[in-house]
Amino acid sequence: MQNSEKKQLQITACKVRMGVIESTYGAKAGHPGGSLSAAEVFTYLYFKEMNIDPKNPKWEDRDRFVLSKGHTTPGLYATLANRGFFPVEDLPTFRHIDSYLQGHPNMNTVPGVDMSTGSLGQGISTAVGMAMAAKHTGKENRVYTLLGDGEIQEGQVWEACMAAAHYKLDNLCIVVDNNGLQIDGAVDTVMSPYPIVNKLEAFGFQVQQIDGHDFEAIEAAFAKARETKGVPSAIVVKTTKGKGVSYMENQAGWHGKAPNDAEYAQAMEELKAQLAELEA
Repeated sequence: MQNSEKKQLQITACKVRMGVIESTYGAKAGHPGGSLSAAEVFTYLYFKEMNIDPKNPKWEDRDRFVLSKGHTTPGLYATLANRGFFPVEDLPTFRHIDSYLQGHPNMNTVPGVDMSTGSLGQGISTAVGMAMAAKHTGKENRVYTLLGDGEIQEGQVWEACMAAAHYKLDNLCIVVDNNGLQIDGAVDTVMSPYPIVNKLEAFGFQVQQIDGHDFEAIEAAFAKARETKGVPSAIVVKTTKGKGVSYMENQAGWHGKAPNDAEYAQAMEELKAQLAELEA
């Protein structure tokens, strides 16, 4: 990856984080922590990895993305907006009664959303179905899905993984955002999902574990996933919950609440400083 390309991706990820803060502050509700932790993954998928067209969101041959951890729509919406699917200026309408940007993704109202999700554990199942459909119809498109590490406590996730391996869905890539925290605290004390890598391998996946904030590592991991044949791929990304906003980082309390006026001002000041440094 060229330094100029990496810098542009970092700039975009910072803008995505700013969108997360703008939308949750505007709503006075939402889930900033897990949206911020996944900013690099969202950015890489939509700005580099996936074959998509913002001017034609329903393009039949596009790659698909399913946000299995459906509550982290602030991150997805900020990415879609910055990619040109809808205006960035609409982000502060998040969760408002008359807004098309509701708290969970709705494929019927939001351009670029491929699946309506929210009930944890179900998104990966729909992604498996999409990948099976592509195989059945001879399509070359790929399917990606993002799960939370707390979400994989759900049994349905593992049923979906078993099906993905059984049907040799090498057009499927699942990403697990391993930020270590869920709504009630640390995932390993609430209901430990570890060892995540070994479990996915036992279910028949080709598995990689990387730093989820390192674009070069992300690029290499997705490249290997595309090259893998005969089995589905999984990428476990080690991340920091609340990444980019000092007082949110590694704090389970920021799983599902919005910043107040002072917290919003501080978050935006920090992110604008990061953006200025990247753009210098």
